[in-house]
Order: sequence, then structure tokens, then C-alpha cells
Amino acid sequence: MNKYLIIGLGNIGAEYDNTRHNIGFDVLNYVAKKNNLTWQNDRLAYTTTHKLKGKTLLLIKPTTYMNLSGKTVKYWMDKENIALENVLVILDDLALPLEKFRLRGEGSDAGHNGLKDIQYMLQTTKYARLRFGIGNVFEKGNQVNFVLGKWKPTEVAIVENKIAEAAYIIEKFVLEGLTLTMNYSNTLVIK
Repeated sequence: MNKYLIIGLGNIGAEYDNTRHNIGFDVLNYVAKKNNLTWQNDRLAYTTTHKLKGKTLLLIKPTTYMNLSGKTVKYWMDKENIALENVLVILDDLALPLEKFRLRGEGSDAGHNGLKDIQYMLQTTKYARLRFGIGNVFEKGNQVNFVLGKWKPTEVAIVENKIAEAAYIIEKFVLEGLTLTMNYSNTLVIK
């Protein structure tokens, strides 16, 4: 099967632009801009298609808001007949430092509401996810404001480098598979 579903998690609306929680959208926006792709407002998502060495990547940014991302993922998997092993979800992760990624082929939602809903809708935890570390430098009780907050000026350069690297990781996942891509991405430290 040469068709892949790449999901960037985030929330629609200008107030969420360039926030930590919307990094999935930011990564896919980078891929689209780099490859001169145009987004369409489609069913439950903004979508665009990218051709890569004989493979078709359907990029989606759910318009259901983070907590209902599973509805979008299930719809597009079913509509496009995309196998579970060809699905990759990109999301923010508080438990990882800003400099790190973690790619896994399965696992828990770790409290992430977007993953929770995807797991519920797909009835499995066996799909690839690229966790983009956002750090956890916030005062007690201030987690929501931190996650929904904008990047600090001191973080922007690292974030931009990581977004470009995440785009490369997506390509590597499609062309070389999960295991080789995990070996590569999980040892990276982005400065």
C-alpha cells in the first residue's frame, strides 16, 4: 500500500496559532509550504496531498478541535482505505524536553486528549505517533496556560529547527518505515 495518512494535531482558530499545543498543525504547514501544497477545507479537516517517490501522503489538520481528533482520523482512514501501519500522528508532549522527539508504533495516550480520542475511535493504541517535546517549565497549576501558550523568544530557533526535522522524519517514516525512523529520531537532540 502506497497511501499514508499524516495527522497533525491542533486546534483551529487564530488564538491557537503558534501555540505549543498546535505544533502538529505547524509541522504540516511547514511540509505544505516547502512542497507548494494548497490546503482544502474538507470533511472534518483541512487536507492536502503530497506525492513522494511513488507514495501518496494525505496530510490532515482536524477541524474538530483536539479532543475530538479521533473522529477525523477514523473518517479519513476509512474513506481513503489507509492501513493502520501507514498512519502517523504528530503531537505535542509535555513529558519530553523541548530538544527531543519520541517516535513510537504504539503506546498509551499519556494524558493527551487528542490521542485519547484517536485511541477510542480506532479501538487500538497500535498506530505511530511522533511526540514533539515542548518541555514542562511552568508554575504548578499553570499547565493549561503553558500548553496553550506561545513559544518564548528563546525557544523559537529550536522550534523552527525541530519543525524542519519533523518534516524530514515524516518522509523517512514513509520511505524507510517505522523501525529505522525510530532509531534515527529518538536519539536526536535539537539545539
